[in-house]
Amino acid sequence: MDTSFPADAPVVRAPRHAPVAHLVRGGVVEGIHYGSVVVLGADGTVPFRLGDVEAAFYPRSAVKPLQAVAMLRAGLPLDGELLSLAAASHSGEERHLAGTRRILELAGLGEDDLRNVPDMPFDPAVRDTWVRDGRTPSRLAQNCSGKHAAMLWTARLNDWSLPDYLDPAHPLQRAIRETVEDLTGQRVAHVTVDGCGAPLFAVSLRGLARALSRITSAAPGTAEARVADAMRGHAEMASGESRDVAALMRAVPGLLAKDGFEGVQVAALPDGRAIAVKIADGADRARVPVAAAALALAGVDSALLGAFSGAPLLGGGVPVGAVRVVDELGSPAAVGG
Repeated sequence: MDTSFPADAPVVRAPRHAPVAHLVRGGVVEGIHYGSVVVLGADGTVPFRLGDVEAAFYPRSAVKPLQAVAMLRAGLPLDGELLSLAAASHSGEERHLAGTRRILELAGLGEDDLRNVPDMPFDPAVRDTWVRDGRTPSRLAQNCSGKHAAMLWTARLNDWSLPDYLDPAHPLQRAIRETVEDLTGQRVAHVTVDGCGAPLFAVSLRGLARALSRITSAAPGTAEARVADAMRGHAEMASGESRDVAALMRAVPGLLAKDGFEGVQVAALPDGRAIAVKIADGADRARVPVAAAALALAGVDSALLGAFSGAPLLGGGVPVGAVRVVDELGSPAAVGG
C-alpha cells in the first residue's frame, strides 16, 4: 500500500526517459520514441514502471480532471455534459461551442470575459470547415474554452475577481493548486503558464496516475466521482467525436482517460488501477499504442485494445511498417485486479 503522501515535490531534472516504442519500416528500426510509463495497481502499488516516473514534468491538459474537481469543491454546480466540457480539450465542434456559451450564460458572462488565447478548432476536419466558412481564431473555439468558462463561473460564485482569474496568486488558482497537491499526494514542483494561459503545475508521472486513480475510485457523489461520471458518460464532450481518447473510453468499460499535449496520456479504471504515459518527443503516434500496452499490463482485456495498437506506416500508399512498443511493454499481465 502506498503511504508516501503527502510528499515533497518531485525533483526538477532532465527526465531519464527510456525507449518505449520503435518506428519499424520494412523490418528495420527507423526511429525510436523515448518516454516514461507507470502502471498503478488497485492498491496503489507500482507493479510496472519504465523510464523516469518520479521526475517533475508538465501534465499539460491531462491535469484538467483535477482542475474540474477543484472547481466542484469550490462550489461549481455542473454535472453531465457541461462538466465533461469543463474538463475537456475539445475539438471545436458546434456542441463544444454551444456548451461553452451555456456555461458563460449561466455565469452571466460572455465570450469577451474569457482570457484564453484565441485559436482555431483543434480537430483538423472541423478546422478546415471553419476556414472555408471564413471564420477566424476565437477564444470560444480554442480547445480549453470550456475549462475557462467554468473557471469564470467558479470565480463569480465565490465573489472572486474575474479579470485576473488566471493569475497563479488568484484564489481560484490557489484552490486548484491545493487540489492538485491533494490528489497527486505531492507538492507542486514548479508553476508556469500553459498554452491556453492558465497556470500549469509540475508534478510527477506517478503522481498524475495516482490522482486519476483517486478520481475514478472515489465514493459516489463526491466531486471526484462527479467528474469521472461526467467524462465517461460524455466522452465526446471531453474531447471530440473522432478523437482517440473518446474512442478509448467507449471501448473499455468504466475507463476514464485524458490526453495532453506533448505526448501525455493518463487513464484509470473504477477499481483504482491506472496508467500514465509521457512520450519524450511529444509524438501522438507513440502515445496511443504505448498507452494501450500499459492498459494491457494493468489487466485490461487486450481484445478491447486492438484498435489502439497504432496506425500503419505507409510506403507508396501501402502498409510497410508500424510503431511497435518495446518488449517490456509487450507482455500483458493482470496487475492488482
